[in-house]
Amino acid sequence: MKFKSSDFVFQLFALLGAIILVHAIYVAIIRPNADALIEEQLAREAAGETYVQQRSLYIVMRDYEQEACFVLMLWALAIMGLKARRSMRERQLLDKALLNVGEGTPILPEDARDLSRPIQALPEDERNFLLPRALLTALQRFGSTRNVAAVSNSVKEVCDTEGDRLDSELAMVRYITWAIPSIGFIGTVRGIGEALSQAHRAVEGDIAGVTVSLGVAFNSTFVALVISIVIMFFTHQLQLMQERLVLDTQNYCDSNLLRFLKVS
Repeated sequence: MKFKSSDFVFQLFALLGAIILVHAIYVAIIRPNADALIEEQLAREAAGETYVQQRSLYIVMRDYEQEACFVLMLWALAIMGLKARRSMRERQLLDKALLNVGEGTPILPEDARDLSRPIQALPEDERNFLLPRALLTALQRFGSTRNVAAVSNSVKEVCDTEGDRLDSELAMVRYITWAIPSIGFIGTVRGIGEALSQAHRAVEGDIAGVTVSLGVAFNSTFVALVISIVIMFFTHQLQLMQERLVLDTQNYCDSNLLRFLKVS
């Protein structure tokens, strides 16, 4: 379908945009401030000053693992934003009278073609939405089979298939949600490895390098877990929106079409 290729292009450019934006912020703001704070702390430690070390957000976010996590977060939010926007556009059709059927007016198999014309006259992108597809399938099935039960089954099949498709299209978002904590764990392993490589210096009394490396380990995990919680929240909200769209579409077909069908 046409929107499949456009979705891929959007996701590709969204990823490139997230990389450029996050890297620019890191180069211009986060890493310079974090390096300045670390140098100040090391200088004060070397001078033997006693002070309470402040936990700075710049230092927590400065490493490459945190940068990668923020890139993936923006990418996932962009993908979910596109899908949420499409779901909201589809939901707007539920407020329109796509079938000109008066209350109490029976729909006969001979009326199916006439009722299909206003739906077929919709713009191409709207015809690909769930509600027009379900209505057209139902009317075509009613005109060919003259069987109300078959029409009801066809609506259910279209809605079930759409639900499965929407769920499968969230595979990339689920992968990103899994990848973010994994990247945080990579940062933990890297930080602990660097700390162990400087253990001999800590034995000699210089613990500055070990402290910085352990900071990398714990900060990367902390940031990754926080971002993962945020992504999971928006993922569940999007799934809820899509599930409600499918259920409301099925209810629309029941209320505005199926209950009027009559075989003479």
